[in-house]
Amino acid sequence: MLDRVDRIQLAVTDRAAAAANWGRLFGAEVAREEDSAYLSAKRTILAFGESEVELCQPDGAGRAADFIARRGEGLMTAGLSTSDLAGLQRHWRGLGVDPEVDGEQCYLAAEDHFGMPFVISPSLMRLRTGVASFLYEVTNTLVSDWRAAAAHFTGLFGLDASRFADLESGRFGYIGTLTLFNPPDRLDRIELSQVTKPDTAMGRWAGKHGDSLYMCYCETHDLGEMIARLDANGARWTPRGDSQDDERDGLWVHPSATNGLLLGVSRTTLAWDWSGRPELIHPTAARGGRT
Repeated sequence: MLDRVDRIQLAVTDRAAAAANWGRLFGAEVAREEDSAYLSAKRTILAFGESEVELCQPDGAGRAADFIARRGEGLMTAGLSTSDLAGLQRHWRGLGVDPEVDGEQCYLAAEDHFGMPFVISPSLMRLRTGVASFLYEVTNTLVSDWRAAAAHFTGLFGLDASRFADLESGRFGYIGTLTLFNPPDRLDRIELSQVTKPDTAMGRWAGKHGDSLYMCYCETHDLGEMIARLDANGARWTPRGDSQDDERDGLWVHPSATNGLLLGVSRTTLAWDWSGRPELIHPTAARGGRT
């Protein structure tokens, strides 16, 4: 019943400054301005590839202000989309799930869904803007059993568990699964990552926040241009490989650069390598420079 990971919502203290920052780093452009009664926030909504990034500045007391008071700027909500929002709402009523409705969007509270706050929007096709291609993943860091979370989201969103791709990372210290919505057509999914090593960055995060929304991932069609933009603006980033100079596959952008968001980036189709379908990866030139 889900189509895409189509947006994220960031809580920010100055949406104009945040929009300018995302424009410099990624070529994101302002699509529109909207208010949110649910968040008690004014929103600057950016076109980010084919996806959207909502910059949510508190407009008085409420959810956005509470988030900033607890954590500072950062990733507040994971955004998913569906082409049948009315059908999904009927499905939820059958499960006894009662979302909050705010305009054309529905919200699900984190405390009911393994620490994941969701905003669900109608699916729309958008022109690609900037150096990102699209968002495709939001990460649910878990201290709970990932299998229980997988069963929960399978039922909540009407997913097909036979299409999921299990994963385990010794490097980052987690085990879990990717709840792929529509493979092999698209990469979109919720990553469920149960921490196995408390001394990793993810482990420390889970130790502090428990089951929670941790980060997101996007794909880029021009990693070289993205790296050039990050470097030109003094943004901190970590390569997937051993060297920034030789990196041609992907990276992680430090939250200090992106208004509190940990953003993973992978080149076109690379994420199929750990998503159960490595045969879908497009080849790239040999290492030795930036593309």
